[in-house]
Amino acid sequence: MTTPPAAASAPLLGEFVRNHRERITPQSVGLPPGFRRRAKGLRREELAALCGISPTWLTWIEQGRALSLSAGTLAALAKALSLNAAERAYLFDLAALRDPASGGVSPGEAVAAALRASLADAVSKFRSPAYVLDADWNAIAWNRPAAALFEGWLGKAATERNLLNYMFLDPDARTFIEDWPERARRLVAEFRADRRAGLQEKGPRAQVSALRRASPDFDRFWSGQDVLAREGGERVFLHPVQGRVALRQLTLQVANSPEHKVVLLS
Repeated sequence: MTTPPAAASAPLLGEFVRNHRERITPQSVGLPPGFRRRAKGLRREELAALCGISPTWLTWIEQGRALSLSAGTLAALAKALSLNAAERAYLFDLAALRDPASGGVSPGEAVAAALRASLADAVSKFRSPAYVLDADWNAIAWNRPAAALFEGWLGKAATERNLLNYMFLDPDARTFIEDWPERARRLVAEFRADRRAGLQEKGPRAQVSALRRASPDFDRFWSGQDVLAREGGERVFLHPVQGRVALRQLTLQVANSPEHKVVLLS
């Protein structure tokens, strides 16, 4: 079963196809130039024939109708229009379909996977604890010193790697983090500041609601409406093996992906 393009994207897809059809010369696809050619580039009938679809279907696509397009039709259009990799990815994104040539991975997923790999490689080079948080404050990458320090959160046995969930739902966090009440209060205020533009979105709303139900402390701090910028400074941990560990924290935003944060402890 195919997925129709989003209503808002269908006109954009139609305009994109029409624009690129008008850029293609008949000669470039092996057709004679012909005489008295009024249309710029290929005629709709010519492009439709190259793609194996009817001219009426192509007309509807270019008119921006919300049609049920298949990935095969889009792939044929991309080939006939000589789209480059970025243009092809854009075409499939507009139609809300996955490109069969991508191996089932959407362009967005491929970019995200490459970013995670790059961040994991970057933090692995630090000798002191370092980890990466995504927009929801899930740890998506960390190095060995971080896993050794945050054994309950990032260690092999950990199953939940969201920083807020660890802070408020894991009882060991209260004895591991020195001055837990103040650190927990600040963390909630920092999360509010960090997600200020997206707190009404479904994901963050559900995350906050679940924590408010599960943790009276989180509910109390959230109700306080405190807003604080994420700051560095000393962090003290009471590790069961390493003992009292005092480190200075530095948080960096990723330039081309500001929703990701690299946290360094030295």
